[in-house]
Amino acid sequence: MEEKSDLFKIRRDIEGFIGRKIQLKANRGRKKSFVKEGILEKSYPSIFTVKFENDFDTTRRVSYSYTDILTNVVEIKLCRDETKETAI
Repeated sequence: MEEKSDLFKIRRDIEGFIGRKIQLKANRGRKKSFVKEGILEKSYPSIFTVKFENDFDTTRRVSYSYTDILTNVVEIKLCRDETKETAI
């Protein structure tokens, strides 16, 4: 039963980051992985979607399951704002 509570916790955490910029690291097998920045778009009961944009003005949406995070196939880090406000 602990696995269900772990998945529920992961899903709840993901739902709190919807609309924010994240850094996603995905393991593609055989020591291959990629790191990209995107926006956490939506959360569904079994999966979540991330929107990636590139230099050619194309958008790509990729879905991952919460089990991918539980098994460390996917790692997510929250990006900090790059813009700094200065007081005048």
